[in-house]
Order: sequence, then structure tokens, then C-alpha cells
Amino acid sequence: MGDGPRLADPEVEARLARLDELLAGLESAPGPAGATAVEAVRVLTEVYGEALARVLDLAGEQLSGQLAGDELLGHLLVLHGLHPEPPARRAARAVDRLRPAVRERGGDVELVGVEGEVARVRVSESGGCGSGCGGGPTVADAVREAVLAAAPELTAVEQLAAAPAPAFVPLDTVLVREAR
Repeated sequence: MGDGPRLADPEVEARLARLDELLAGLESAPGPAGATAVEAVRVLTEVYGEALARVLDLAGEQLSGQLAGDELLGHLLVLHGLHPEPPARRAARAVDRLRPAVRERGGDVELVGVEGEVARVRVSESGGCGSGCGGGPTVADAVREAVLAAAPELTAVEQLAAAPAPAFVPLDTVLVREAR
């Protein structure tokens, strides 16, 4: 490994944001120079994707899993269609990580499934802040953010209505009706 400086995650995020700005500027630039620059970035990305695929071929299953577990590398693997885990498994893991915190607040969260590019979750919230206290984020917002971070190739997280509580029917009511 090289001894060069490593970037902390916030620095990587800042550079990715800057890259998005630069690419947006190139795409809107008039003339052939902008189109050529965008094409150069696309080709470079394809070459790096091929290099990453070759690394995975050499890595084996255990190391591939470790590489996929790194946030930046995981996103690169998704970008190139190389991530070893399907989006549904990554979304389920994100929901599982949130469940204890949601349950501490008297609610629950469940991944119902992934259909196409949409994750479907069921969130039940209790307490006075189910839709966010003072305009703050809700549990559903946190779930959406976590799922899309874990599986960025998904385009949406659809919240399903909470399952209704089972109706309570007293046993003596049923027995009385049967006797008649």
C-alpha cells in the first residue's frame, strides 16, 4: 500500500460533491470541449470499473465482502454494477440496524420487500412525535435515508401503512353466539 495521505469520509464526500458540480458545469458548457471532457470522464470511469472488477476477481469471496463493506468502495461497486450483495439484502441490513433505536421509541420498522428499484417498508411509530417533532425528521425519513445510502441504486422507499392491530374479540362473546 502507498504511504500517501488518506482522505477521511467527510473529505471524500466534499470531493464527490465538487465532482458533481464540475460535471454539471461541463455538461452545460457550450461547444465541443465540454462534450469531449464529459466523454473523457465517462471512458475513464469505465476503465476504472474494469480495474475494480479485476480486483474483485482476484480478491475472493471474503475480501470482496470486506471491500463491499467499505462505504466508498461499496458505492463504487454499485456504480459499476459489481456489488456482491443484492440491493434487497443491503436494504434489509440498513433496516435491521435502525430497528433497535425505533423500538426504543415505542415503534417498529420492517422491510416488506424490494420490487424493481423501490424498497417497501412498514414503519409504526408511537408517541406524540410520529410525524416529527417541531418539523424535525421522522422515523420514516431516517429509514428512507439509511436504505438509500445502503442501496443507492434504489430510486425510492415507499412507506406502507402500519399493519392494523388484531381485533380483540372476547371469548365469552363467541361462546354465547355459538350456544344460540
